[in-house]
Amino acid sequence: MASDKAQNISTGSYNPKASGVITWHDAIPSFLDGSDTPRAYLERCLATIDAREPTVRAFVSTDVEVARKAADKATTRYKKNQPLSVVDGMPFVVKDLYEVKGMPTELGSPAMRGYGGDKDCAHARALREGGAAILAKSVTTEFGSIDAGPTRNPFDITRTPGGSSSGTSAAIGAGMVPAGSGSQVRGSILRPASYCSNYALKPSFGALNRLGGHSMSPSQSVLGVQGGSLEDVWNTAFYISSTAGGDPGHPGLYGENALGAAKKPARLVRLDSLGWDGTDDETKAKFETFLGSLADGGVEIVSRKDDTDIESFEIMLRTIPDFLRDLFCWEMQWPGKTQRDKGEMYISEGVLDRIAHGETMTIEDYRRCLDMRQALRDSFETLRGKGDAFILLSAQGPAPLASTGIGNPIYGDVTSCLGSPGYNLPLLEDRGMPMGIQIMGFPHEDFALGHIGKWLSERSLG
Repeated sequence: MASDKAQNISTGSYNPKASGVITWHDAIPSFLDGSDTPRAYLERCLATIDAREPTVRAFVSTDVEVARKAADKATTRYKKNQPLSVVDGMPFVVKDLYEVKGMPTELGSPAMRGYGGDKDCAHARALREGGAAILAKSVTTEFGSIDAGPTRNPFDITRTPGGSSSGTSAAIGAGMVPAGSGSQVRGSILRPASYCSNYALKPSFGALNRLGGHSMSPSQSVLGVQGGSLEDVWNTAFYISSTAGGDPGHPGLYGENALGAAKKPARLVRLDSLGWDGTDDETKAKFETFLGSLADGGVEIVSRKDDTDIESFEIMLRTIPDFLRDLFCWEMQWPGKTQRDKGEMYISEGVLDRIAHGETMTIEDYRRCLDMRQALRDSFETLRGKGDAFILLSAQGPAPLASTGIGNPIYGDVTSCLGSPGYNLPLLEDRGMPMGIQIMGFPHEDFALGHIGKWLSERSLG
């Protein structure tokens, strides 16, 4: 077991091909042939947790005995060659914005201390029905918003794991578990996945059932999955959607229960977005080199320099700051006011400021925000047929020091505001730390996008 300092930014030792993350998908054949068991797998996870959790601090609460019972039942089923599902026995952690029976849901806030614990959210219930071993609730930022929790980056504990899906990302990056849930309003799945060497799916809006969750911005929040492999991410997300559906009124994920063969894209559309302006020069160079290698391998890369429609869309992406903060502040008023009523001493100044700003707005102000977001989505539609997928960064650089915050979510704003699917692919290294590549598609192209992600991963990692 490597120590927390074994992979430190000062040593430049991070290697995407040997990051220390673990997978579930790759272990299933061993369960079927009897050379391994879900219970033994869980015990290895628990040993890693014992070694790393004191410094990584990914979890709010755990329920080890419940997880062991689930793993034992899965072990029996595998011995009979009768697993319930692709998640049968899989250790899984749930972001602490979602309710899990037997563990409180505290939303990273003192105002919610000890709340709940009497029922499962939709995705936790679906996973239990498939035999998964729900092990822990993972740390999130305050109300999934601003102030960071205690979690640290597993590749350098002086650095942030990102937010707001910080605990899940760090637990997977540390090799504690193979998969867990996250959620995203801006960049809260993709950015921490980039910082912590996770694969992640931020799905099409509404594709995974959010019932039993708590969001300050329900018109844009999505439930997603992070994991140690692309197969684990897709298999788990598709299982949840097939069992619990999407959000009410939404059709869920389209596709099949396994990604199958990789697909080489013929053309990728490169997006800079507003994030490029503040991206570190070293990160820009890594990204340019990566795109150059794809071009050398026969993938055409087109950008705003090549196509006026792409240029027009890039200009539209710069309107996001004109509506995004107001949209959030309006939507967070009512859950926010309820929390504020418990006492302002329990709420950070940043969250109080957002609630107060929402109170200055009118319904006409909110409608303006919705109209601007829709105009952005209409502009995106003009790019259909321009390429097989879109490619951009997941973050502006490697994880910053924890003392400076959780990093800028600006690259996640693109998929979030469009309601589009996006994957983080942990394919590169940046100054000794993980660096993620983001690929994006049109709404409901999650499955097809996964095939392209698989090809990019196989080509990059071998």
